Amino acid sequence: MRRLEAGDRSWAAELLAREWGSTRVVSRGRVQDAADLPGFVALLDGERVGLVTWSAQGDDCEVVSLNSLVERRGVGGALLAAAAEQARALGCRRLWLITTNDNVHALRFYQRLGWDLVALHRGAVDAARLLKPEISRIGLDGIPLRHELELELPLSDSARRSPA
Repeated sequence: MRRLEAGDRSWAAELLAREWGSTRVVSRGRVQDAADLPGFVALLDGERVGLVTWSAQGDDCEVVSLNSLVERRGVGGALLAAAAEQARALGCRRLWLITTNDNVHALRFYQRLGWDLVALHRGAVDAARLLKPEISRIGLDGIPLRHELELELPLSDSARRSPA
């Protein structure tokens, strides 16, 4: 694991474009270019096998993108742990992320790692298409892609909040 460096930026941009349709990510009505954000790169035998990017605002830190190129090797968990450590160092009280209603695999993964489902933002993906038209209407497993699901990882006991 290491910080995302200038020499990784073109690789990160290609990965994000391939996996997300572009480097732009929309969450909660906000567009961010994940290729320009700070992040960490996971390495396995010297090869880049994963990427996490984040954005900190106030005492919240958002995981903007998470990509693991190998499954069941601990890459995603290690990237999220690095992001949580960074968020704590920045003084953030919570780490949060958005996934979509079709991504049941991610829901299992995040919850196994201690993340809590805190909000359903009904129709948010429909609204996000106005900002990023390349978002598909049909998601994983043929599920219509409509809603954002917000998960959070409290970084301190006092950071726990009631669901929105």
